[in-house]
Amino acid sequence: MELWNLMSIILLLGLTLRWTVSLNSYSGAGKPPMFGDYEAQRHWQEITYNLPVKQWYFNTSDNNLQYWGLDYPPLTAYHSLICAYVAKVINPDWISLHTSRGYESLEHKLFMRSTVFFADLIVYISAVFFYGFYLNKSSEKKKVFNVLCMLVYPGLILIDYGHFQYNCVSLGFTLWGIISFAYQRYLLGSLAFVLALNYKQMELYHSLPFFCYLLGKCFSKGIKGDGLVLLVKIAFTVIASFALCWLPFLTTEQIFQVLRRIFPVDRGIFEDKVANIWCSLSVLLKIKNVISLQTQLKLSFAATLLSVIPTCIKLTIHPNLKGFIFSLVNCSLSFFLFSFHVHEKSILLAALPVCLLLNETALMSTWFLVASTFSMLPLLLKDGLLLPYIVTSLLFLLLTMTSSVLEKTSEEDLKLKPFCISIRRYISWFNIPKQLMRNIFLLSVITMAILSVVSATLTPPSGLPDLFPLLVSVVSCIHFLYFWMYFNILHFWEPTNKIKTN
Repeated sequence: MELWNLMSIILLLGLTLRWTVSLNSYSGAGKPPMFGDYEAQRHWQEITYNLPVKQWYFNTSDNNLQYWGLDYPPLTAYHSLICAYVAKVINPDWISLHTSRGYESLEHKLFMRSTVFFADLIVYISAVFFYGFYLNKSSEKKKVFNVLCMLVYPGLILIDYGHFQYNCVSLGFTLWGIISFAYQRYLLGSLAFVLALNYKQMELYHSLPFFCYLLGKCFSKGIKGDGLVLLVKIAFTVIASFALCWLPFLTTEQIFQVLRRIFPVDRGIFEDKVANIWCSLSVLLKIKNVISLQTQLKLSFAATLLSVIPTCIKLTIHPNLKGFIFSLVNCSLSFFLFSFHVHEKSILLAALPVCLLLNETALMSTWFLVASTFSMLPLLLKDGLLLPYIVTSLLFLLLTMTSSVLEKTSEEDLKLKPFCISIRRYISWFNIPKQLMRNIFLLSVITMAILSVVSATLTPPSGLPDLFPLLVSVVSCIHFLYFWMYFNILHFWEPTNKIKTN
């Protein structure tokens, strides 16, 4: 009963924090003619309600694709349509064709924020609590800590309830897929991930670990026996699920047009100041100017592929739940750091599996979640979300510090003992001082705090207008490279002979 009471308090805290952030500004508020992501989501409701399905992704006189044309997969379009039907009942002016462009009012803001709130509650928050109660086999204290951190993680709250998006839906479906795999419900898990991928194409960041884990499970059961049967069942589930999601678009013309919209290769290797390799390297070499678009595509593809191959091979050979989560972190970080046309918000895809490792590597997971929120600072400042950024980040740090994460810095706590033992076979004096990681963490947090204050209060030199966003991106990129190496090490030195799937 005490656990239920604590979880109820945590739920209330998470919901209150979300709604409080939603009272602030949003992307593009009062900034015509294009406004921002808030207007994009409203416009998709307008389009899906007023136009036939066959026109949703095509440029027509009623659907100008240059004005926030639909560029997410079909499930997002269906969600927009459902929201549009509700909007029509409340106030038809919110979705009237053409005349509703740039519509802003307090009532409409309340409606739009509510759509995120209920989607979050139904898909993501329910998955978090299911994970906390039934999948997490740790002590009650650790269960409470894990659920609390997942519900108050600032990055997701600030983007969905501040900037305005529905990342909670795709991430929630992915989490349900992970939970299903943990209970060996591979078909249900495959269905959940197909829904995630058809809601937001950036879920491709997670696709390789899902594929490799399932393939490894089939191999482990015997590819000529039960494994083959399982493989056929999974293939049928995935194909049938995709077919149902794409049913209105199953013509050659429609399929290629939707694909062109959701994979816009003409936008360049990166957009704005994102904390990945290509943006950071542009400080020294203007990649967009000296390398052709086709070469950028090939280069980013090769770099991404090379960076994910090791963790994918390990997962296929040793398909276990912990290795699966490690691989989700590694692949999503690889895609974020090296792939083509990355958005700053895509770091949330790596944050989800890191949240699941909070009880395994408390300090490093906390550190990553703080850094991931900091990496989106330029976007949050642009949206007028400085105060929510400060409050939610400090609250998250305060809550995580109460669990003594700064004391968990030994080789055992960092899960680096197998790695260190391997290194000491060749370098006998190799050692990670217990205070080293603690001091680096504190230095990192201080650096992020200073850059946050500087970015919010100082005006950059006239000749360097992007100085502060670029500094944030480069510092964040260095952090993410460090975390990428760390989690790859954990996966490769994972004691596979002792891991059991729940």
